[in-house]
Amino acid sequence: MSKILIIGENCTDVFTYGDVERLSPEAPVPVFKPKKDVKNLGMAGNVYKNVKSLTQNFEITFWTQKEEIVKQRLVDEKTNHMLLRVDTGENNLIKPLDLTEDKLLSVSDFDVVIISDYNKGFITEEIFLKIGTQSKLLFVDSKRKLSEKIVKVCDFIKLNLNESHNNVDLISKFPEKFIITLGAQGARYLNQIFPSPKPQETIDVSGAGDTFISSLVIKYLETNNITESINFANKMSSLVVSKRGVVTPSQL
Repeated sequence: MSKILIIGENCTDVFTYGDVERLSPEAPVPVFKPKKDVKNLGMAGNVYKNVKSLTQNFEITFWTQKEEIVKQRLVDEKTNHMLLRVDTGENNLIKPLDLTEDKLLSVSDFDVVIISDYNKGFITEEIFLKIGTQSKLLFVDSKRKLSEKIVKVCDFIKLNLNESHNNVDLISKFPEKFIITLGAQGARYLNQIFPSPKPQETIDVSGAGDTFISSLVIKYLETNNITESINFANKMSSLVVSKRGVVTPSQL
């Protein structure tokens, strides 16, 4: 059985659905009446959920922080319009991954490592480099401005379009490593556009990037073909954005 290691910051996503029927008399803001909460794992936790939903043929290990992060979204139930997002826990200092010698040596036991880096402090550059040096195959989805040292130890790096603007020089120097997601347009790799096979109405983009990286990795392990893997990842992420909240392919 193949083994996957997922490393990154985890959170609890809370979608609070309710009604908005009027504006407050105190200020020009909507009065929100909550009706129900929907909770699920978010950030790297959503990558873990997606990988689990896409395959039963892998042993999955997840390394994440102990500190709690919560992202609560207030959503009008009728329109699915997000009124506000409230993030808690991020002001607390997140301790870096305790990468003991035994833990580091175990990295080479995994067929692939996925780093879902939300740049909250759990993965320092030093940890990044140690894991990358030890990995057989390393896929990265990162929110940070990357360094050339980090890029060199990665096999593939997934960035969205905004994140790519912070790494233009590195993308130009190492084009074979970078996959840029373009929303409804699909993804770009080596200056080729891979269009979304099923462009649908976007209901909610929450978690779409997590679905993309998870699908990309699973298909690459099956095929060892990055273009086929990008097409599959496009397909899976286009499906999840057509649903409310954060969903995985198994929920479609």
